[in-house]
Amino acid sequence: MINKENAVVQKSVEFAIRIVEYCEVLEEKIKYVIATQLLKAGTSIGANIHEAQNAESRADFIHKMKIAVKELEETKYWLVLCERAESYPFDMLLKENIEELGLIMYKIISTSKKNAKL
Repeated sequence: MINKENAVVQKSVEFAIRIVEYCEVLEEKIKYVIATQLLKAGTSIGANIHEAQNAESRADFIHKMKIAVKELEETKYWLVLCERAESYPFDMLLKENIEELGLIMYKIISTSKKNAKL
């Protein structure tokens, strides 16, 4: 069950659904390699965020969120390729969504680190 009060969890699920739908479009256009990479990285963000919600400690939470950020950065890379390749369709809303999600995630990590030092 999705925690509706947890913005990063909710946004990661919404982003993953949008990535799945976009990858289906890529596959229809026979863009299988990038579709596969993008699907894996884009859905992994939310999986790692979900895993972080059950972290064993603050350090474990930060570690899991950092893994999610790595997946976010990989997803950004694949989206940049899609955006710049003339033969690829592109969804500008995905770019906006991932930027927003990234800002939230970086803030969570920063705040968690700061609170760990208190």
